[in-house]
Amino acid sequence: MTAVLEANDVSRLFEVRRGMFRKKRTLHAVNGIDLAIQAGEVLGIVGESGCGKSTLAKILLGLLPPSEGRVRYGGRDLTELDRFAVAKLVQPVFQDPYSSLNPRRRIAAIVGFPLDVHGIGTKAERRRMVSAIMERVGLPSHFAERYPNELSGGQRQRVAIARALVMNPKIVVCDEPTSALDVSVQSQILNLLLELRKDLDVTLVFISHDLGVVEHIATRVAVMYLGRIVELAPTHELFADPKHPYTRALLSSILTPEPGLGIPETGLGEAYPDPLNPPSGCRFHPRCRQRFAPCDTQAPRPLLASGHMTECHLHDPQIDGSLPQKDAYP
Repeated sequence: MTAVLEANDVSRLFEVRRGMFRKKRTLHAVNGIDLAIQAGEVLGIVGESGCGKSTLAKILLGLLPPSEGRVRYGGRDLTELDRFAVAKLVQPVFQDPYSSLNPRRRIAAIVGFPLDVHGIGTKAERRRMVSAIMERVGLPSHFAERYPNELSGGQRQRVAIARALVMNPKIVVCDEPTSALDVSVQSQILNLLLELRKDLDVTLVFISHDLGVVEHIATRVAVMYLGRIVELAPTHELFADPKHPYTRALLSSILTPEPGLGIPETGLGEAYPDPLNPPSGCRFHPRCRQRFAPCDTQAPRPLLASGHMTECHLHDPQIDGSLPQKDAYP
């Protein structure tokens, strides 16, 4: 089966200068990403701030061209498609509904703007399409003539979702779509996305730092660290049996409502590695409690077993060395 969206060895480089008189240095924001996203699934992408999640989202949306590698939509290369064709296939829902909507336009105009740009249907047909998608996302018809500042945060995010879906795209990329919302509203938006995924047969790429949210909505999860995907597996399997030490550390950081347990200890330390000067070998080894000799000098290769991919020497039968005596994480 052909994937609806593929990324093959995709990298994105930026030239960064620290100070007026210093030379530019190269930042690998995304480094050799391989992904195949199937129709109807929800791919969750998680990782610490600065790991490359949002840069990858912009590449998948066609907003940033990859410096290296290829992106395909339904088997067609990104370079073969113009921006209008890409916009019909994939649409975004951004993090902040307060800044992603034009405050000077009414809600109906915001939702219908993609239809206007692409010249889809007559004016009457566009009105009917806007009305239908607004009703589907839970926005009453009288909201059509309101402005964004008259709506709550959850209602604004529903507007953003309606705008993304009005042209029936194959894929919607959601970049932290609930992080700016109250907890009580987050669950409503998540449940709405799940309903729309089922009813409209849309594929979701869901980027978040909230592991609880990702566990609820995703069917597969990709864990990113310093521009690389270090683990990729079905959601239930990744949460039940994480293979990579970094994934285990992230899962151990989830807060629990049980009284008296306090703040969880991840063992990751306070300092995130400098992405302009990444560690040699395995990029995670300076923070890893399970490191051994090959980790310092040899980059791990992707290992795939029963749909579970991980980049870690601990699971590589070709790596020589003394393994750690015990697992350092609970």
